[in-house]
Amino acid sequence: MEIAWTAGPYEFSGERFDGAVCAATRLCIGDDPVVGWERGLGVDDDIDRLQPGVQIGSDAHAGCFADAGAWTALTAPFRTYVDGGPVPRDSEQLPGWCERVTEESQQADLVTFTAESGDVVWLGRTRTGDVAAIVVTSGMPGAKA
Repeated sequence: MEIAWTAGPYEFSGERFDGAVCAATRLCIGDDPVVGWERGLGVDDDIDRLQPGVQIGSDAHAGCFADAGAWTALTAPFRTYVDGGPVPRDSEQLPGWCERVTEESQQADLVTFTAESGDVVWLGRTRTGDVAAIVVTSGMPGAKA
């Protein structure tokens, strides 16, 4: 997984800040070159019904890549609360506010990254149609859904 950062002054609610924000996160799946991009869809999504630029709904400013076969076990630490607060979890803190949870019995990982509501998921396909990369970004110039 790779993260592209952008840094500099920005304005939020009329106040100026200096800082870095995640511009895009990429999960490389294969070594073959990407020859085209397409919009990633959820199980019940219909491309004709989606509003342009809207894909991820996040109130926690986080997204993740995970092994779907181990989803229940990998997400359990994020769903455990006591008295309304999260319980400390056995996870690895990674650079850039990322976190990894591993399910050894299934040899699977979940890696979190910063994301905002409205971020878009893109699938990069090879010449043969296989997915070579998944990118989460607030938009990709020139990409067509």
